[in-house]
Amino acid sequence: MLTLDKVYHAGQVLKEAIRETDIIYAPKIKEGAEVYLKTENLQVTGSFKVRGAYYKISQLNEEEKKKGVIACSAGNHAQGVALAAKKNGIKSLICLPDGAPISKVNATRSYGADICLVKGVYDDAYNMALKLKDEKGYTFIHPFNDEDVIAGQGTIGLEILSQVNDLDAIVVPIGGGGLIAGLAFAAKSLKPSIKIYGVQASGAPSMQKSFKEHKIVKLDSVHTIADGIAVKEPGDLTYELISKYVDDIVTVTDDEISAAILALIEQHKMVAEGAGAVSVAATMFGKIPTDGKKICCLVSGGNIDVTILSRVIKRGLVMSGRNYIVTLELVDKPGQLTDVSKIISELGGNVISIHHERSNEGSDVNGCFLHIQIETKNFEHIRSIESELTKAGFKIV
Repeated sequence: MLTLDKVYHAGQVLKEAIRETDIIYAPKIKEGAEVYLKTENLQVTGSFKVRGAYYKISQLNEEEKKKGVIACSAGNHAQGVALAAKKNGIKSLICLPDGAPISKVNATRSYGADICLVKGVYDDAYNMALKLKDEKGYTFIHPFNDEDVIAGQGTIGLEILSQVNDLDAIVVPIGGGGLIAGLAFAAKSLKPSIKIYGVQASGAPSMQKSFKEHKIVKLDSVHTIADGIAVKEPGDLTYELISKYVDDIVTVTDDEISAAILALIEQHKMVAEGAGAVSVAATMFGKIPTDGKKICCLVSGGNIDVTILSRVIKRGLVMSGRNYIVTLELVDKPGQLTDVSKIISELGGNVISIHHERSNEGSDVNGCFLHIQIETKNFEHIRSIESELTKAGFKIV
């Protein structure tokens, strides 16, 4: 059984391998709430996962260590296992989905692990790891459904409560559930009144569905930019703890996640991966009670692939009202573009691109469409531009 003593023991063991990450005050994340960020994206290996992996490997006996370890991961657990194995002088083999970000694959390899890329998602890598474990006799290090791993992740709960007084709630990302299971157990054991909210991507809501239906639910497929929490089926150990200690589980869309990543970059100069930013997204977009509350969002990882980052930022700009595309139906005559541009410029909008095309069959023979992409300040700014264009007689399509 998981005990608070085990979590405290994990905290002592981890002092030799990890850092106690900072808590940062984040006043702009949600108006009306006092929000703090627990910066596990700045952890060794760039993710909280090293906590559970290191503690698990530290508890192996000599025979298990000699066999070498094998793990499966979307990337962050892989790096944690690779680093822990290297520090303990143990060979490691990591199975990763072939779609894992290149940065995570290269980072895992840099810690000395052998890599096996598996076609599909996390669950496919998991099945391959189990197959190789049976064939080669490796010691398997589960990314979430393991008591020692859960205890290691639970040390974050101890840290948060020691760093911030009088917290009302902690908001935590969920994939397989190891992080929130350990954190919720530790936090609720010390402060039963605290609320623990879990967050999943809407494209991979396996634990949310399990939580709501009171049974473990396996999804047919998962699809989200938050690759670190794209898990089809949660663990039975984590499900049991979550059912007992977590107050609610909500979901956020990829667009909301993108907006949260952008907010962290702009407001706090912090880079978070999709899985790491879901807690911030849930708080920003009112998925949990926030008014008058003192809340800590766990930013669980920062290992985002730079090739994805530019696309994520673009989506984040749209979601936060910073980038806007409007289509106008016009009569094709001289001066129209000048009039439109004047309205936009006077209101402080910055035109990025313009595309002009003739009307289609069935429209006015003298008509045309004007597609304009504009840099804007927020949604209120967008509404003011639309209002002025409409007042000037332009038809917004």
